[in-house]
Amino acid sequence: MENSAEKYIGMMLDGRYELIELIGAGGMAYVYKALCHRLNRYDAVKIMRDETAENEEFRKRFRAESQAVAMLSHPNIVSVYDVSHSDDVEYIVMELVDGITLKQYMQKTGALSPDEAVNFTTQIAKALDHAHNKGIIHRDIKPQNIMLLKDGMIKVADFGIASLQNDIEESSGETVGSVHYIAPEQARGAAPDARSDIYSLGIVIYEMLTGKLPYIGNSEAEVAVMHMNTVPEPPRAIVPEIPEELERICLKAMDADIDSRYQTAAELLDDLEAFRKQSIAAKLLEDSDTSEAILIEGDDAPDEAKPGSRKSRRSRKIAFSSGIFAVLIFIILVFVFINGYFLKDLFSEPVKIDIPGFVGRYYEDVINDGDYDKNFKFTLTFKVDLEHEYGIILSQSPEEGQSRSVSEKSEKIEVELVISAGEELPDDQRKEQLIPNLVNKSRDEAISIIQDAGFTYSISEAPSSSITKGYVINTEPSAGEKAQSGSSVSIIISSGPEVKMTTVPQLMGLSKDAAVSKIEGSNLSVGSITTVDSELEAGTVVWQSQSAGESVQEHTKIYIQISSGQGGEG
Repeated sequence: MENSAEKYIGMMLDGRYELIELIGAGGMAYVYKALCHRLNRYDAVKIMRDETAENEEFRKRFRAESQAVAMLSHPNIVSVYDVSHSDDVEYIVMELVDGITLKQYMQKTGALSPDEAVNFTTQIAKALDHAHNKGIIHRDIKPQNIMLLKDGMIKVADFGIASLQNDIEESSGETVGSVHYIAPEQARGAAPDARSDIYSLGIVIYEMLTGKLPYIGNSEAEVAVMHMNTVPEPPRAIVPEIPEELERICLKAMDADIDSRYQTAAELLDDLEAFRKQSIAAKLLEDSDTSEAILIEGDDAPDEAKPGSRKSRRSRKIAFSSGIFAVLIFIILVFVFINGYFLKDLFSEPVKIDIPGFVGRYYEDVINDGDYDKNFKFTLTFKVDLEHEYGIILSQSPEEGQSRSVSEKSEKIEVELVISAGEELPDDQRKEQLIPNLVNKSRDEAISIIQDAGFTYSISEAPSSSITKGYVINTEPSAGEKAQSGSSVSIIISSGPEVKMTTVPQLMGLSKDAAVSKIEGSNLSVGSITTVDSELEAGTVVWQSQSAGESVQEHTKIYIQISSGQGGEG
């Protein structure tokens, strides 16, 4: 155990979390088993390494992305309970999962059965569907980030912070090990979206079904290029027992063309469910045929159980079922008769009243109408609305065209009217109330929520590496703060990751050190560097993954190959 990790053992964070033992370590953080003294339960606490926490950018991203993930709540996602810092310690508190990674499980078992693969895939896809609907992309789906519990339940870990962990490990020179699951668009340096997660899941499905990865190369660069340009060997060519439909689902999920693969996790789930039902029906049919074959075997079987007697058996079954059905129909008819001819005399006939349309009219004209007063009781709610003048009815509940029944003539139907207050609410309706939480809500959903809460709004945009484009990053005032109803709330919408472009330099013929210097000087990242046999001078660059002069996003990985100087002989 490293000294820097050992020093936290026994520490009490925020007077609540007692760190018991180290249970994991990575390039970004240490993970401890901790006792929460407030809830008397064991949690997992992830603490940023000291050297990582010194980086202000990493620290900010750690907080922001962890807080975003804390919004997720799904049985197939490792829960984040708390995000905090204590005595300069940055940490997050997570659900303590008792299990192993899917990678560890596959290393023990090899290829999984189709049923088990479908079960695991369905659970992972449900986790992705939930997160994607909240605007959160995982960015690093792989078996190492998927936990398997003893009861077969799947928990996907490291939502949101996986890309941060990769960046930190790359900056420290460590191998991330995710290139085997990376989507082609990510390999090209483009920002990932929900479909990138689906591609990575497709690779995981392939590995579960075949026990092998689709692309194996001598370097990260070679594998990355395979994702972009190579067609994988069909799973059934490796394991012929894999059902054709399941193979199709797998290959569609991992299609290199982003527009040809599943566009949402929900689409993938629909196909998985259809396949599951198809498989169950096929097994039931097979079991039925087998049972019937067993019944008719043997000389001692009764005559009706021997070959040629199936029709008489089926006829008796149909007759018996028909008899039960007839009895049920008779009972229903008797009940209808009693209800129609006897019970109606015990109670008065209800009166049905149609709801008229009030929207667009002045509320005073409606509530002061004597004809309406006979049948309706109005509840008034004023709402700031710049598009309609004061007093106009904006909506009603129940809506026009619906009907309600009353049992007594004096009974009135309650109708709620929402009325335009113009630019500001009446003084008697202005009050302080809490700003609703809009983080990770879509733009339209956020506007609807803030208006229903009685506030006006303004929209602005800002880049975000953790919140999907078109979803809310934050509000001003923030969620939970108080503001006067009718006041304006600033809604900040994500414009997606901040995209900065740079030009790939010419690296061919340069020495290794010179090439690395040029890559870093162009705000690009250095990928793997491998040595290949070549007639060119030893130590010079003979290949680069991106062409010189090409415009790419900053921090795109550039892979290079260096000449050994020993090519051409033999």
